[in-house]
Amino acid sequence: MVKKILDFLYKGFLNKEINSLNQAALLLGFFSVLSQVIGFLRDRLLAHIFGVGSELDIYYAAFRIPDFLFVSVASLVSLSVLIPFIIEKDNDKASLRGFISSVFSFFSILIVAAAILTYALMPTLSLILFKGMSVGELEQVVAISRLLLLSPIILGLSNLLGSLTQAYNRFTLYALAPILYNAGIVVGIIIFSPTLGVTGVAWGVILGALLHLLVQVPFVWKAGLLPEPTLFPDWKLIKKVAKISLPRTLTLSMSAIIFIFLVALASRIADGSVTILSFSWNLQTISLSIIGVSYSLAAFPTLTRKFQEKNIADFIEQMQITSRFIIFWSLPLTALLVILRAQIVRVLLGSGLFDWDATRLTAAALALFVVSSVFQSLILLFMRGFYSAGFTKRPFFLNLISSIVLVLVSYELVNLFYQSEMFHYFITSLLKVQDVHNTAVLMLPLGFSIGTFLNGILLWWAFEREFPGFSRGVMRAVFEGIGASSILGAVAYAGLNIFNIFDQNTLLGIFLQGFLAGILGITTGIIVLVLLKSRELSSVWSVIRGKFWRTKVIATDPEIV
Repeated sequence: MVKKILDFLYKGFLNKEINSLNQAALLLGFFSVLSQVIGFLRDRLLAHIFGVGSELDIYYAAFRIPDFLFVSVASLVSLSVLIPFIIEKDNDKASLRGFISSVFSFFSILIVAAAILTYALMPTLSLILFKGMSVGELEQVVAISRLLLLSPIILGLSNLLGSLTQAYNRFTLYALAPILYNAGIVVGIIIFSPTLGVTGVAWGVILGALLHLLVQVPFVWKAGLLPEPTLFPDWKLIKKVAKISLPRTLTLSMSAIIFIFLVALASRIADGSVTILSFSWNLQTISLSIIGVSYSLAAFPTLTRKFQEKNIADFIEQMQITSRFIIFWSLPLTALLVILRAQIVRVLLGSGLFDWDATRLTAAALALFVVSSVFQSLILLFMRGFYSAGFTKRPFFLNLISSIVLVLVSYELVNLFYQSEMFHYFITSLLKVQDVHNTAVLMLPLGFSIGTFLNGILLWWAFEREFPGFSRGVMRAVFEGIGASSILGAVAYAGLNIFNIFDQNTLLGIFLQGFLAGILGITTGIIVLVLLKSRELSSVWSVIRGKFWRTKVIATDPEIV
């Protein structure tokens, strides 16, 4: 019986090939929601047990250098780089196995060497970055950071296998990995942290990374593509991969450097600022993970194939379709997150040592982050669109410009916040945190969103210039989304007053107020989109009505072609 259940899960569900954009995106989105739910449980447990203070500041600061190592080294063998090579070699399994083994061997040596060097430099790097912390706190940051260096090694290998599961359209396996990663962290919080403190949480991260890797092994092994170490990798292929991936790696590294900069700046503001920044960042990734990552990942193999086939018209059309769906989902979700921010933060994090002031400050930071969430998701798509077409330098230079602006603007906003009483009063009044201390941390998400707006606009402009006609197929979705989201937000805001009848001192009361106001806003938004005859709404409804996990696998979604 157990064997039958396992066979069904692996052969009938986990191992199912999915080729339709909406099927793949909705499946990835569904699993992203599950991952986010476990992520919310993770953050709620952290907030409940540790509150907003130095302990979580240490934990989140310790993440930054290992995370940078992962982004800067592991991205050399990332999905976006390897999938085109895998698709190209799909008809020759022997050649594909040799390619995977060469990449595996090269990456293993590189990441281990980088981890050893980083281990040695960790005290110096931590002292430079987190000057606002005490000597004792820095010692803890160094110890936990060194432990977390195992994570980029394991996750890098997992990403290598993930390239294969993604290239063969096994989206379920790929989507399950982040869920197991977060589950491992939750285990660390519940089981290890009572005796080991935040170090126990770090051990949970390592457990989660191992689960992230192991879930993808069965398919790769069964496909006969499990990489084997070799002393003689194909250096010509490695050089070709490195040439393509280096600009992309530098681009991603800038994103990691930006967040390191934001965390470093937060560590100088006040105790708890790093935690506020990290909690609000985690919450704002709801839109990015569920929508941006899901649709851009689902579209990437198709975009790569269309460009390799020199079918530019279909390539542009696929980009238009994916962009429209990202806009269709992102704008309403942005409106809901901004309007219901306090209710969302209180319900998800508000327990134990996480008090009301921490709730309000995190909610304000969340609002400033999510105003750029549409562009965050579109940036992912534009980057993958450029990579599938073989353009890597252009996104790098555009991202470099935007990153420099982001860093300068964030730094100057913090100075302006301290120096200008008028600006200070305007921001705190707008976000309703006038009586909360340490509000300078809000300048960091504001600076991030300004830089993201610029990055998104520049990438859109560059893509339209390279592939003329792209924007014409997207603008209707933009106007429909702005209109429906504005009305949705206004109705949800009114709903907060209508449903203020519940006791706001209880978790149930806050949840019911936000939930009912959100339902009222969503219902109104759907009605507006129906009146506007939204193609995206019609397509999504067709997929849901047809039970997307049972529908026939097709190359593209006929509802929107």
